[in-house]
Parts: sequence; structure tokens; C-alpha cells
Amino acid sequence: MSDKSSEPTECPRCGYRSLDLLYVSPVAGAWEVYQCRQCLYCWRTSEPARRTQRSAYPESFKMTLEDIRNAPEVPTIPPLRTGA
Repeated sequence: MSDKSSEPTECPRCGYRSLDLLYVSPVAGAWEVYQCRQCLYCWRTSEPARRTQRSAYPESFKMTLEDIRNAPEVPTIPPLRTGA
């Protein structure tokens, strides 16, 4: 996916245009993982259009800036238990 024309330009979930490239497949060109700087949605470029393209993303899961600002805080993951 090193072709610049195939890089995403907006978040599928909120439409924000500032994305971070998080990971690149160890197999050249297989996939890349991006994350939106606004809503924190992550996706792999090899996923179907309904997960990678704003125009195909399900309407019921799209978010606005207001939705993001009013979203409840996501709880932190507790530490792993030690011993069994």
C-alpha cells in the first residue's frame, strides 16, 4: 500500500482528515493500519469498503464532532490478574 493514491484521506467514521499511520504489514503492500486523530477509529486498509470508506460506512455508526464530544469516557483496561 505504498502507493500514495491508495492512502486514506478521511476517517470512515467521522470524516476527519487527519490520520496517523500506525502499522505497516511485514509483507510488503499487504495492508496498513490507520487511526483517526479525532475519533480514534482504527482500520486496516485490507478491510472491506464498509470499514474503510466514508461513503460506504454504515450511517448508524457514523459520528459527528458533537457525538464525539458527548461520548462517555471509555473505561481503562484493568491490570492482568496474577496467579490462578
